[in-house]
Amino acid sequence: MEKQQKIALSLLILVVLIVVVAALEFMDQWKYDVIIPGPGVTKTATLSDYFPELKGEYCDTTIYFLESDQPGGTVFILGGTHPNEPASMLSAVLLIENLVVTQGRIIIIPQANLSGFSHNDPQEASPRKLHFETPYGVREFRYGSRATNPIHQWPDPDIYINQFGQSLSGSETRNLNRGYPGDPAGNYTEKVCYGIMEVIRQEECDLSIDLHEASPEYPVINAIVAHDRAIDLASMAVLDLQLENLNYNLEISPPSFRGLTHREWGDYSDTLAILMETTNASQGRIRGRTDEALVLTGKDKMYVKAAELGKLYVPYDENGHPIEERVGRHLTAIRVLINNLNLLFPDRVVEYHGIPDYQELLANGYGSYLSPLPSPLPSQGED
Repeated sequence: MEKQQKIALSLLILVVLIVVVAALEFMDQWKYDVIIPGPGVTKTATLSDYFPELKGEYCDTTIYFLESDQPGGTVFILGGTHPNEPASMLSAVLLIENLVVTQGRIIIIPQANLSGFSHNDPQEASPRKLHFETPYGVREFRYGSRATNPIHQWPDPDIYINQFGQSLSGSETRNLNRGYPGDPAGNYTEKVCYGIMEVIRQEECDLSIDLHEASPEYPVINAIVAHDRAIDLASMAVLDLQLENLNYNLEISPPSFRGLTHREWGDYSDTLAILMETTNASQGRIRGRTDEALVLTGKDKMYVKAAELGKLYVPYDENGHPIEERVGRHLTAIRVLINNLNLLFPDRVVEYHGIPDYQELLANGYGSYLSPLPSPLPSQGED
């Protein structure tokens, strides 16, 4: 074999090895996260139980029911709309693994866009996994992408025309929070939206809450966005949260901005629709190194500098905004919203216990409230 052939063969072998290693990493991201049903979970279902066309698809995510034996209202909580906003999914997981409902019921989807957890955004250098120390060892969860995986929905159009005739960037066709109320004959993402709408409608949810995070330079942050019919409830909650030294901006869902949960959930069902945002530096454009530490601690010197220049919509210092703070804000706001739902609608009362308060979460850490992993591990959809 000539020297040039040897070099070519060596390069070919090297390329094959690189491709194999990269492929294994990509495929590892397809493995489902382990979520342990806690003492309050009475049953599970999947999205295809409400929209059978999703049966067998990767997006057929698990739904957790936490029910009491006392009549009352129904609260729906959605996490994981955008899998690069980890406090959303992690708040839902903590509820599933700890919460016990004593009146009414709570329905939780922790990973709304399950496809989005199966990859992360190219050229963003995002971490693939988040790790938490628990009393029983290490638990890990995927850090995903804002959008549906292109292997499940491709190609993107140059311009995405939503169901209301509005023109959006082509990549928004894979954004779950632009596709409501969904379309049973639409694209992959719109079908997931339709399935979630069917959960809300068929289960007659009184209050529905969509959990999110936002970058510090984004104006709608540390906010509660409410549909017109939910504005009284949201206003009362914001005042109560201020009494607990948690400041929230109150936003009314704009009628002309279509496709989002806080608008379409309320327009296409009888539910009171709420969306909530916390602060997440890892999805912002001013951030420095994007690693697991940034996601979990929120510490970033670039954002500290931006705050000094007055370019942010939230306070930002060397302490950052850790995951415990962000999850704590979501859990506290959920509690306050439900308390005020009980005041406004005494026939739809929902009561529960088992969730740490804001200060307990800050003091003990998120991992302290995760359950031990079972052996063997359950597969997707098993309880």
